[in-house]
Amino acid sequence: MRIGRRDLLAGAVAGAGAPALAGSTTLPPAEVAWARGFDNQRKPDLGDGRFLNPLLAGDHPDPAILKDGADYYMTFSSFDSYPGLTIWHSRDLVNWQPRTSALTRNIGSVWAVSLEKHGGRYFLYVPVKASPNTIYVLWADHIDGPWSDPIDLGLHAHIDPCHAVGEDGSRWLFLSGGDRVRLAADGLSVAGPVEHVYEPWRYPEDWDVESFSPEGPKIVRRGGWFYMITAVGGTAGPPTGHMVIVARARSIHGPWENDPGNPVVRTRDESERWWCRGHASLVEGPDGSWWSVYHGYENGFWTLGRQALLDPIRWTADGWFRMTGGDLSAPIAKPRGGSAVPHGQPLSDRFETLDFGRKWNFFRPGPDEAERVRMRGGMLELAGRGSAPHDSAPLLLTAGDQAYQFECTIEIDGGATAGLLLFYDDRLYCGLGFDAERFVTHQYGAERGRPPHAHGRVLRMRVVNRRHIVSLWTSGDEGRSWQRFDRGMEVSGYHHNVRGGFLMLRPGLYCAGPGHARFRDFRFTALVEG
Repeated sequence: MRIGRRDLLAGAVAGAGAPALAGSTTLPPAEVAWARGFDNQRKPDLGDGRFLNPLLAGDHPDPAILKDGADYYMTFSSFDSYPGLTIWHSRDLVNWQPRTSALTRNIGSVWAVSLEKHGGRYFLYVPVKASPNTIYVLWADHIDGPWSDPIDLGLHAHIDPCHAVGEDGSRWLFLSGGDRVRLAADGLSVAGPVEHVYEPWRYPEDWDVESFSPEGPKIVRRGGWFYMITAVGGTAGPPTGHMVIVARARSIHGPWENDPGNPVVRTRDESERWWCRGHASLVEGPDGSWWSVYHGYENGFWTLGRQALLDPIRWTADGWFRMTGGDLSAPIAKPRGGSAVPHGQPLSDRFETLDFGRKWNFFRPGPDEAERVRMRGGMLELAGRGSAPHDSAPLLLTAGDQAYQFECTIEIDGGATAGLLLFYDDRLYCGLGFDAERFVTHQYGAERGRPPHAHGRVLRMRVVNRRHIVSLWTSGDEGRSWQRFDRGMEVSGYHHNVRGGFLMLRPGLYCAGPGHARFRDFRFTALVEG
């Protein structure tokens, strides 16, 4: 069947006067629709022994996964969002819960990390774009922390580290481009120069790719072999660009032999459901089966960023492996064994406590950002910063559905301006704010007008994102009736291939200027398509 779009009636979900979202569209074929979890958000587990990708919807790029006994932990690039490096937990590889955030201090834009356990201690190797670029290491004796302060390894010209232990017990970081560097025995400093050890396989010249860009190496040891799994072809650009290649060696010291079957993952046609599939890791399932976790863009939804995907693999008689999930558009049998944790988390928030890191993140915060926030009787009070969303360090969520709405009651004081946003980065966002006398409309990362209003200092606001068609709504009576704002937007271009940055379009709150805003009764609802 083809998944179309039924009328997305707000009705009881959205309240009186809400929009009826009608129309018809199609997506690449799938056997079934997604299951639904918290706030009606899609989730992978279909409840019948199968799952449907994405594994984690919304921007969960560059997955780093760790098997720790019966537990699995995973984290992702968090870029300019802080607290960052949220660690997710699973016991069956399909259902995942956020546990904690390992990084609370802004050290730069966090790229593809390595999550490891060695000698009973957990390690995160964290590359950042900063001044200068570098790679840090953090450690903890428990996965939930406390995590150490970041330790600078002084690797200023390299990205995408992967921790590996050799057959002789030596510890290494493998780096993008086929390089590696030895680590000290405690893993907290380097113990030698960077050396080039591997020439990655090259694709045919007539393939449509972004760039060669060998990156994101992952090392796994099995059956007397070390396998190096690398992404090439660029991260975004043409949908057919990003791919996964494999090499292997008997020793951590090489020589490395490229798989004659490379690439083992590649989007071959833009009609497929998942584009730019790459940056893969291997992990053993609870039943001894083997799986690959990697990321990809959803067809037509670059705005959702790179989403986490799960692909079963089989080992060949000659010791290589092959992905068996095809284009990942159809349900796949779950690994056996393990037990399911509740998947995901609610995004709606009564603000009884502030869930920093797991749910809410500041964008590019200053060192004192947390001091701007107070919780007061079911309200989030946020002190103003800057003059507009671009310099206000807004609070953001990761929403992974193709259609959704969110709303909140906002009260302002002093000279504050506050509102709701769809935020890609500080130069590309849209939404609606208000001060005591005027609305402030935002589009394309710029102010687009200040029409007057008569609501005073309290207003309930709603943003509806219906597959990139955005409408803005206001209510002066706590949601009993709604009025549609007279500016609509189309946001399908708010993504990396237009702006760069590898991010996603995220719902958020902002407060700018002198004064404070109090946010109350935040409600998020994914709008079901079927």
